[in-house]
Amino acid sequence: MYAKIEDFEIAQQNLAKFAKVISHPVRIAIVQLLADKKTCISGDISKEFPQLNRVTVSQHLQELKNFGLIKGEIEGVKVCYCLNEAVLKEYQQLMTDFFQQTIQNLDCDTCC
Repeated sequence: MYAKIEDFEIAQQNLAKFAKVISHPVRIAIVQLLADKKTCISGDISKEFPQLNRVTVSQHLQELKNFGLIKGEIEGVKVCYCLNEAVLKEYQQLMTDFFQQTIQNLDCDTCC
């Protein structure tokens, strides 16, 4: 029997949601691209990923936007995408706390 997500701490739930949204390499590549550009990317971001079709990139952008990792402003037929720094910092802290606590509690001497 599986436990409901509500049975876990809020931090655990949030960390799991974050892990799920970045669990695809395309989404990680999009976040890295936006960080590298250090500015909003206007127009067709799928040109940056010629190996993927436009619909696929659009779906991944939508997932990231729905989660709040990226922001997008629609101006006529153009969209400007950029990272949401506040959300990134929030999840950076969650990941840092998770790994620090896990490593701190780790005791490999008593493990198999």
